[in-house]
Amino acid sequence: MDKLKILIAEDMDIIREDLEETINKQDDMIVVGSVATGIEAQRAADRIAIDIAILDVEMESNNAGIKAANYLHDNYPSIIVLYLSAHENSNIILTAMATGAFDYIVKGCSDESLLEHIRKAASGEANLESKVQLLMIEEYQRLRKSEKSLTFFIENLSSLTPTEKDLVGYLLMGYKVKEIAKERHVEVVTVKTQITMLLKKFNCRRTSKIIEMVEDLNLSHLFLPVE
Repeated sequence: MDKLKILIAEDMDIIREDLEETINKQDDMIVVGSVATGIEAQRAADRIAIDIAILDVEMESNNAGIKAANYLHDNYPSIIVLYLSAHENSNIILTAMATGAFDYIVKGCSDESLLEHIRKAASGEANLESKVQLLMIEEYQRLRKSEKSLTFFIENLSSLTPTEKDLVGYLLMGYKVKEIAKERHVEVVTVKTQITMLLKKFNCRRTSKIIEMVEDLNLSHLFLPVE
């Protein structure tokens, strides 16, 4: 049987090395990549075959793992993403899981528990911890309260590209077109073109309506940087 090929992205050397040692002792899995940043995780996926990526949320930035997960989801959808993070903040967990990740594991669990999460993920069986399960259930119930919320979440949010998600974030923070262009180091016309595409996806004529929609649905945390 082929071993599960695993990528680890963790900025703390001692934790990363311990994970490598634990995983490499198993007969059914092997670490094929071990990196300290989200950017390196993306580059590793471009170079080597990976079955499962274990990502910390906070590395070179406070949401580096989330950005890496978005990249993997968009470019290598067959890679199963698991988060291994010290963060237990509800907004962070929901934001992380919105990237299409399969599981969210809180650091400090036993090696046996971690390995169980990995194996169940590989078999397609989610093994969400109780707190994460509760958060996901509560989020689902919140969305169910409004047909508009559910429709928006499924039909619009899931279709946005990472660039478009970032663009919504800038709009929520009150950035103007020129300011967005400066922040992203692109031409103003590029931002205007991207906003036009965004308006079409949201079926809106003005960006203010997008902001109003996102805020009314209480989904701002899905677009704003993790604090």
